[in-house]
Amino acid sequence: MRVITGSARGRRLKEPKNMDIRPTTDKVKESIFNILQFDIEGRRVLDLFAGTGQLGIEALSRGAAHAVLADRSPACVRLIRKNADRLGFAGRCTVVRGDYRTVIRKLQGGARFDVVFLDPPYGSGALPEALSGLFSRGILAEGAVVACEHGADTVIEDDAQMRYAACDRRRYGSTGYTFVTAR
Repeated sequence: MRVITGSARGRRLKEPKNMDIRPTTDKVKESIFNILQFDIEGRRVLDLFAGTGQLGIEALSRGAAHAVLADRSPACVRLIRKNADRLGFAGRCTVVRGDYRTVIRKLQGGARFDVVFLDPPYGSGALPEALSGLFSRGILAEGAVVACEHGADTVIEDDAQMRYAACDRRRYGSTGYTFVTAR
């Protein structure tokens, strides 16, 4: 796992040992950031199921102003902090321990996010609830993009009640990505 481009280009991230996480592959990550390339610089980013922190760190390397990297696992939080420190991003990120529901509640009423990465465990059922929480709690900036990683067979439907719509869908082998924006 490495940072693809930006100020930390080519730098390797520490990877988990024997942890139950599924890091986004470099190929998928590169494609995601090609799609988001004009939505990153100077923006606020939330990586809600951060794991190693690689998506938030990639955004910081590409010029994001600040990133909040959150995970419920204490081991992941330690790993995220190590990666952010090693790459010099500790001053531009906040690392938060908690499950997605708690984190979304804590962020309510604070700064709004321009880009959000959601990569919950496949099949956990957390993705629809996390999307609803993001759109109902007022933590998204106007024009925000939510990039959702999921199993390739998962379909994220538009939600009229929550006022969001899938604006782009991609498939990378067994991995699917859906980009969601407010309607």
